[in-house]
Amino acid sequence: MYNDLFSIGPFTVHMYGLMIAIGIIAAYLLTEHRAKKQGLDADSTLDLVIWCVVSGFLGAKILYWLTIIPQIAEDPAVMWRTLGDGWVVYGGIIGGIIGAFLFCRWKKFDQWKYFDLALPSVALAQGFGRIGCFFAGCCYGEETTSACHIVFQNSSFAPNGVPLVPTQLISSGLDFLLFAFLLFFYKKKKADGQITALYLICYSVGRFILEFFRGDLIRGSVGPLSTSQFIAIFVFLAGVILFILRTKSTPVLEEDSEKDSEAEPEAAVEEAQEKEIKAESDGKTEQTEVERKTEEEKKDSTSEKMAEEANRLFEEAVEADKKEQE
Repeated sequence: MYNDLFSIGPFTVHMYGLMIAIGIIAAYLLTEHRAKKQGLDADSTLDLVIWCVVSGFLGAKILYWLTIIPQIAEDPAVMWRTLGDGWVVYGGIIGGIIGAFLFCRWKKFDQWKYFDLALPSVALAQGFGRIGCFFAGCCYGEETTSACHIVFQNSSFAPNGVPLVPTQLISSGLDFLLFAFLLFFYKKKKADGQITALYLICYSVGRFILEFFRGDLIRGSVGPLSTSQFIAIFVFLAGVILFILRTKSTPVLEEDSEKDSEAEPEAAVEEAQEKEIKAESDGKTEQTEVERKTEEEKKDSTSEKMAEEANRLFEEAVEADKKEQE
């Protein structure tokens, strides 16, 4: 695969960076769109993404440095030389979660609502990021004789001309599947925080298994496990515990739905009463208007009769006066 797209002077656009940028932008747009639909503060979405991205990159870099401590101890300049490459995804996840937590505390947001909102987008961004890994050749798989393999020819990271397990593409596909699953389950969740827990559970399981097929040994190890597998165990346990605790202690959505279902009949009754009162008021108003018109008609009729009577008396008086004169 070719990682370099084009160069403008000393500046080179890499597929790895481009795919990460696409993932971040897609995650932001999706999060903002879903925040509006969920009635959350969509105006703060960009700030939330910035906090997560900055803290995520920082966490990914710090955890990478921790995996190469022996090298750094021998030559501290390694830290400077690896500023532009060398990242550990779990460090990015942990750093991003810490950044989101601090942001929610600062804004006084319900952290579980916003974690559940953001993490499907995180899985989407990771899917694009792994495609970037594929073009760069990093995070490559072990050698294989399987028909399902990839052979790099111009990679600066993966061994070229060797059939390898396409771990980057497999990881990307799993991330996109996780994204779709979290969106699907979001509509069925019973409590805030369940989506966060499911993300931790599903991602850690997939990552733990996929690590057995990785061929880049420089990613560090803890005994027989890779650093990522070691972290995945604790992330998985944290996800299971979180799912249980959030489901038992805060069935927010279920309570809200019950309250809504109880409130609907009451609201209907109140609305019916208001309509009845309004109808009675309108009826009384119409009745009063009819009575007023009837009364006016009676008065007009009485006035006409009195005028006719007065006119008749006047004419009789004139007739009587004429007769007397004769």
